[in-house]
Amino acid sequence: MVNGEVRFDAGSRSLYSTAASNYRQVPLGVVVPRTIDSVVAALEVCRRHDVPVLGRGGGTSLAGQSCNVAVVFDFSKYLRRIVDIDPAARRAVVEPGAVLDDLRAAAERHHLTFGPDPSTHEYCTLGGMIGNNSCGVHSVMAGRTSDNIEQLDVVTYDGLRLTVGPTSDVELGRMIAAGGRRGEIYRSLRDLRDRYAELIRARFPSIPRLVSGYALDQLLPEHGFNVARALVGSEGTCVLVLGATCRLVHSPPARRLVVAGYPDVYRAADDVPAVLAARPTGLEGIDETLVADMRRKGLPRQVDLLPPGRGWLLVEFGGEDGDEAEGRAREFVEDLTRRDPAVAAEFYSDVEQMEAVWEIRESGLGATARVPGEADTWEGWEDSAVAPERLGEYVRRLHELYERFGLRGALYGHFGDGCVHTRINFDLVTPDGVKRFRSFLEEATDLVVSLGGALSGEHGDGQARAEFLPKMFGPELVEAFARFKAIWDPDGRMNPHKVVDPYRVDEDLRLGPGYDPKPVRTYFQFPDDDGDFSRATQRCVGVGKCRRTDGGIMCPSYMVTREEEHSTRGRAHLLFDMLSGRGPVGGFRDDHVKDALDLCLACKGCRGECPVNVDIATYKAEFLAHYYAHRLRPRAAYAMGFIMYGAALAARSPGIANAAMSAPGLGQLLKRSAGIAAERTAPPFAAETFTAWFRRRPPSPPAGGRRRVIVWPDTFTNHFTPYIGRAAVELLDAAGFSVSVPRPWVCCGRPLYDFGFLRHARRLLQRTLRTLAADIEAGTPVVVLEPSCAAVFRDELVNLLPRRLDARRLATQTVLLSEFLDEHASDLRAPPLRRRALVQPHCHHKAVLGFDAEVRMLERLGLDVDVLDSGCRGMAGAFGFEASHYDVSMACAERVLLPAIRKADDDVLVVADGFSCREQIRQGAGRSSHHLAEVARSALRSGGLR
Repeated sequence: MVNGEVRFDAGSRSLYSTAASNYRQVPLGVVVPRTIDSVVAALEVCRRHDVPVLGRGGGTSLAGQSCNVAVVFDFSKYLRRIVDIDPAARRAVVEPGAVLDDLRAAAERHHLTFGPDPSTHEYCTLGGMIGNNSCGVHSVMAGRTSDNIEQLDVVTYDGLRLTVGPTSDVELGRMIAAGGRRGEIYRSLRDLRDRYAELIRARFPSIPRLVSGYALDQLLPEHGFNVARALVGSEGTCVLVLGATCRLVHSPPARRLVVAGYPDVYRAADDVPAVLAARPTGLEGIDETLVADMRRKGLPRQVDLLPPGRGWLLVEFGGEDGDEAEGRAREFVEDLTRRDPAVAAEFYSDVEQMEAVWEIRESGLGATARVPGEADTWEGWEDSAVAPERLGEYVRRLHELYERFGLRGALYGHFGDGCVHTRINFDLVTPDGVKRFRSFLEEATDLVVSLGGALSGEHGDGQARAEFLPKMFGPELVEAFARFKAIWDPDGRMNPHKVVDPYRVDEDLRLGPGYDPKPVRTYFQFPDDDGDFSRATQRCVGVGKCRRTDGGIMCPSYMVTREEEHSTRGRAHLLFDMLSGRGPVGGFRDDHVKDALDLCLACKGCRGECPVNVDIATYKAEFLAHYYAHRLRPRAAYAMGFIMYGAALAARSPGIANAAMSAPGLGQLLKRSAGIAAERTAPPFAAETFTAWFRRRPPSPPAGGRRRVIVWPDTFTNHFTPYIGRAAVELLDAAGFSVSVPRPWVCCGRPLYDFGFLRHARRLLQRTLRTLAADIEAGTPVVVLEPSCAAVFRDELVNLLPRRLDARRLATQTVLLSEFLDEHASDLRAPPLRRRALVQPHCHHKAVLGFDAEVRMLERLGLDVDVLDSGCRGMAGAFGFEASHYDVSMACAERVLLPAIRKADDDVLVVADGFSCREQIRQGAGRSSHHLAEVARSALRSGGLR
C-alpha cells in the first residue's frame, strides 16, 4: 500500500511533462509520497511493472533532466522536513523535498549556512540540488553541493536501501566481503575506479565548476572513495535520494557589497583572478545586455543603483561584524581603483540596496527570457564553465560565436568560479532554426572544451548537453559513465536516456518544428503577446518563483496547498498543453484545466512578481469565458458576478435586504442558494449610497481655478462603504479640487472577470468610455478608491480594447487616491497621527498599480507604517465568499494576515484599501480596518479612528 497520492490522470501527466528546460516528455504518472517508506513501496510497484521512474524536486532544472516518459516521484509536497541540525558537528539531516531557504533559515540561528545557494534558493529542494550538483553565488566560499554532502540515504531501482559516504579501504573490504547486492555494488565501484583512475585524473577538467558527467573522481583514493559525492549530480539516473546529511559552514553575520563597473564585460572577466585574491564571499558578473533588458522591461529601480560601466562585477565581503566587512570592502575598492582607474566602484552597506542589486543578478533568467521588441530567448548553452583565469578569453570568443550565428544573449553568472549563464534567441520552431541551434551547440562545445572547461558548471547535462559529453571526456570515460550507471541501475529504469545513452539535444523539444497551435478567437487581445493566447502561455519559463511558500503575493493557493497545479507555472503549462493540441489535455472544455484554475484567486501576484509576467488571472477569465460558452455557470457566478445589479436593486430598500440576509433560516437559505459559504456573513448595504449622498450635498464652490477630478463610484464604495467616498470627496475639496461623480450608473465590471463574463464586461467598459468621453478627451483624472477597479482600467481595459485610443487614455488618467494626493496635493497638511499602522496591501494594488505612493502618504500622515508581507488575504472578491473556496480562503488569511491582526495592540491602526481585504479582517479577526481616505480625513480633522 502506497501512503501518498497516486495520479495517472491526464491533468497530472500534463503538469509534469516539462519543467524549466526546452524539453517536454509526458510522464506515465505521478506519485506524491507522504513518507520515506512510501517511496520504497511505490518503487516496488513500479519495479513489478517494469516501468521507469524519475525523482523530482522543485522542477527548476534547465537541462531536461526533470521530465521523462516515466513515473514521476514528487518529493516537494510532503517530504520537506529538516530532520536534525547539529551545530557542534556543523551538520544537518534533511529529507529530499526540504527547501533550501528553510534549511538556511534554521542553520542561521546557529550562525551557520548551507553554502551552495542558486538563484532559486527560495523554492528549490535539497534533493534537486543533489541531483544537479547545484552551486550558486557563494560557491566561491563553500563549493558545490557535492562538496557539502557528508552522506546520502538512497534506494536503488531493485529496492536496496543503503547509506553511502566516504569509505575507508578497511570498510570497503569489509562490505565487499559481506557479499550481497551492496557488496556487489561496492566491488563494482572499486573495479571501475581501478580501471579508469588514470584516465579520470587526465581527462577531468581541474576547474571549480565541474558538473558535467558523473563525478567518478570522487571514487579516487585522494577523495576517500566518497560514494555519496560520486552520486551527487547523477540527475536521478542511478538512485532515488531518500535523505541527506549536509555539511554546514560558518555564515559571516555581516555582509557588504561592492559593485565594480568596467568598460565592458570582457574587462570584468579579465579581472576576476585579481578580485579573487581579495577573498570575497561572492563574486558574480553581469553584462550590458542584461541591464538593457531590465530597463526595457521597466525595472529601472535596481539597475539605477549600478555605477557607470558596460560590464559589472558584484563582489561581496563577509565579516564577524559590520566594521570588519566594511573594512575589507573599502580596502578592496581602494586597491581596485588604484589598480585600474577606468573602473567605477560603488559600495553598499544598506540591506535593501544590497538586496536590490542582488536581485539584478538573480532575475537574470526571467529578465532576459521575454523582452519587449526582442525575440524570445531560451536555454541551451546555459551554464558552461572554464577556469577563472581563462574567463575573459572565453566570453570574448563566445560572443564572437554569437555574432557568427546571428544570435543574441546576455552574459551573466558566477564569474568567481568561471561559470557563465546565458539565454539565447534560438529559433526552436522552424526546421532551419533547430538545425542552427544544434550547430551552435556543437561549436560552443568545441570552444569550451578547447579551453579546458566543462559543458555544465551548475545545471547538469540532462538532455541539453549529454549528447556532447564524448567531446569533453572522450569515448572511454563516456563508457565509464555507462558502467557507473549500470552498477546502480542495471535495467536502465532510473530516469533513462539522460546523461547516459542520451536523447538527442534537438528532440523532445517543447516547441520544435511540430509546434503549430490552432488560432483561437479570444476576448482579451493580448497586445503584449502579438495578440496570441498560445504565445501568452509560452511566457512561463518554468523557473518556479511561484512555488515560494513564504513572502510576496505569488501564488497564494500554492502556498496553502503546495500542489503543482495551483502554482502559476503549473497552470501555465496546462494551458500551453491545452492550446498546443499535443498534450494529454486539450480544448476549452477540459475539466483538468478548469480544476487547476479553480483555486486561482485572480490576485494578479503572478503578473507583478513572475519574472516573465505570466498573468494567470487574465488567462483564467479567458478560459472560463470559453468553458462556459452556452452553458450554465455555478450559482455563485450569477450571485457574485452580477453583484453590481443586485446591489443597485437592494439600494431601493436596503433595510429589507439586510433583514433578509441576517434573518435566521432565511439568511442561510439565501446564502446556500447563492453558493455562499454558511460561515460568511453578508456585508450590510448602506442606508444611503455614495452617489445619492453626492447628488444631495451642497454644491461645491465655483470651480474658478480649481482642477476638475472625477471620483469613481465603484459598487463596493457606493453600496457598502459610502463613508469612504465621502471622506475622499472631503479630502479632494480640502486640497483645492472640484470633485465630480458620474451621474449615469457606471461600473467597471470587476466581479465579472472572476467568472468569465467577458462579453458583458466588455460592454460595460464600452459604456464607461461613452459616459466619460468628454472627460477622457479633456484629460480629467479619474480617482478610484477600490484598487481592483483601478486595476481594471489600467489592465483589463487595454487588454480587451487595445486599439481604442480612449481606452488607452482612460488607463493613463486612472489614479488611486494615494497616487493623486502624493502627486497633486503636496500642500495638504494635517496634524500627525503618531500611531503605528498595520497595512494590508490589496493584491492588485501591489502587483499592478504599485504601492509606494500609498506608503508615502501614510508616512506623511505621521504613521509608523508596517506593511504586511502577507500575500493575498484570501477573500479575493467573490472567491472567499464561495462555499467551495472557504477553506482555502481562510488558510490564505491564517498564513500571515489574521495572526498579525490578532497580535496587534488595540491602538494600532489597521489600514486596508480593498473592500474584500477589510471584509476578511472583519470576519476573520473581528476587527475594523480603514481606507486611506478615512485615515487622511481623520488627520485633517485632527480627529481619531477607533
